[in-house]
Amino acid sequence: MQTSYKADSLTLAGAVAMGTGVMIGAGIFALTGQVAELSGPLFPLAFLLAAVISGFSAYTYIKVSNKYPSAGGIAMILKKAYGSATITGGAALLMAFSMIINESLVARTFATYTLRLFDLENTEILVPVLALALIIFAFLVNIAGNQIIGGLSKIAAIAKIGGILVFATLVLWAAGFSFQPAAAGIAEETSITGFLAGVALAILAFKGFTTITNSGGEVKNPNRNVGRAIMISLTICLVVYMLVAFAVGSTLSISEIVQARDYSLAEAARPAFGEAGIWFTVIIAIIATASGVLASIFAVSRMIAMLTDMKLVPHRHFGMPGNIQTHTLVYTVVAAGTLAAFFDLGRIASMGAIFYLVMDVIIHWGVLRRLRADVGANPVVLICAILFDLIALGAFLMMKAMSDPAIILISAMGIIAIFVFEKYYLSRRRENDGASEANRHG
Repeated sequence: MQTSYKADSLTLAGAVAMGTGVMIGAGIFALTGQVAELSGPLFPLAFLLAAVISGFSAYTYIKVSNKYPSAGGIAMILKKAYGSATITGGAALLMAFSMIINESLVARTFATYTLRLFDLENTEILVPVLALALIIFAFLVNIAGNQIIGGLSKIAAIAKIGGILVFATLVLWAAGFSFQPAAAGIAEETSITGFLAGVALAILAFKGFTTITNSGGEVKNPNRNVGRAIMISLTICLVVYMLVAFAVGSTLSISEIVQARDYSLAEAARPAFGEAGIWFTVIIAIIATASGVLASIFAVSRMIAMLTDMKLVPHRHFGMPGNIQTHTLVYTVVAAGTLAAFFDLGRIASMGAIFYLVMDVIIHWGVLRRLRADVGANPVVLICAILFDLIALGAFLMMKAMSDPAIILISAMGIIAIFVFEKYYLSRRRENDGASEANRHG
C-alpha cells in the first residue's frame, strides 16, 4: 500500500501559512506565560534568542531540503545521514511525537481561552472535552484534502496575524509604548539557568518551521520555495512574538502573567479594554490555536506515512478504509487526543521541548558527520546549532529537576521506549526479510 502525495499541491503562500499556523498557534497563546514564568522580566529576550537558535537549526533543514525535497522531510534527512538504522526511525518518531505533543498543547490552549468567555468555576472536565472536539474537527478538515487545508490556513493566517498585531498595538498604546516591564515585575530575580530554560521552551514556538520541511514534496518548486517559506515564516513569527511579548510585559507584572499563564494574553487586554479586550483576544486565540492544530496534524500524518513507506515503522489498518495517509491521520488524532485528555499544559510543553531538542541534535550531528559536503553546509553553523541546543536543553533539565523531576523521568522513559521499539521492529523486519529471501532461493 502506497501513500498518495500530491506534488505541487502547496504554493509558497500556502506553505508559509502552514508554518505560521503551527508556530503562532503554539508560541503566542500556549507558551507566553510559561516562558515568562521561567525567564522573568527578560522573557521577550528569551523569544528573541529562541528565534536565533531556530535560525541556526533551520539552516540544516533548508540545506538538505533544497537538494532533497520530500514529503517526509525529517525522516528523509535522517535516513540519508544514518541509513535505515535504529537512530533514524527513533529520532524521526521523536519528532513525530513532539509534533503530536504540540497538537495537544495547542488544543488545550484553545479550550482554556474559549472557556474565558464563560463564567464557569469548574473547567477541569470541559478543557479536555473542548480540546478533543478541536482535534476531531481538524481530522475531518484534513480528510477533505490539501486544497481545503491550504485555503483555511491562508484565511486563518491573515485573520490571526492581523488580529494579534492589532492586540499588540492597542495594548502597547495603552501602556504609552513604553516597552518597559510593568513595575511589579522589575524586582523579580532571574537566574541564567532560568532564562536559558525559558529559551528552551520558547524554541517550541518556532519549531513549526519543520512542518514545511515535512511537506517539501508537496510544495511547488520545492528546491527554492521550501527554504524561502521557512525563512519568511520565522521572520513573521519573530516580529509578532516580540510585539506581543512587549505588550504583555508592559501591562502585567511577572507574577500576574504567571498567575494567568494559560491565558495571559486575555488578561493583558483587560486593564485597558476590559471585557471587550478579553473577547477580542479570545476570538483571535480560537482562530490561531484551531489553525495551529489543523496544520500540525496535516504535517505529522504525512511524516508518519513517509516512515511507513520507508519501512521504519509498522503499519496496521485495523480494517479502516482509505490509504496510509488516512490511517496515519487517525493514529495522530488518537495520540494527540489522549495527551490532551490526561496531561496539563505545563507538562505537555516540557515533554515537547525535551523530545524536540534531542531529535534536533541528532539531525545536526548526522548532517555534520555525513552530509555536509553533499549539501554544501557550513560545519561551523552546524556545530553552533548543536551547542545552542545542548545548552538550552541542559538548562531546561536543570530547572525541571528542581521543580518537576517526574516529567524528566516520563520523558526519558518515553525516549528509551521509542528507541527500544524501533530496535525491536527493525530487527524483526530484517529477520523476516531474510527468511523471505531464503525461501525464494530455497
